[in-house]
Amino acid sequence: MKTITGLYIIIILMQFITLTNITLFNGEWNGIAMALSTALFIAGTAFFLMNRKK
Repeated sequence: MKTITGLYIIIILMQFITLTNITLFNGEWNGIAMALSTALFIAGTAFFLMNRKK
């Protein structure tokens, strides 16, 4: 998978988490949504760093 495609997928997932938290849960799960977004950000950073040398 290309680096840009992987990062784009991670950004889509982060936005989906935020949208779901706001629309379905009325913002009640802010802590869980933030933890998931942070985990995806760290995963995206690791993915970028592993594929940077290619």
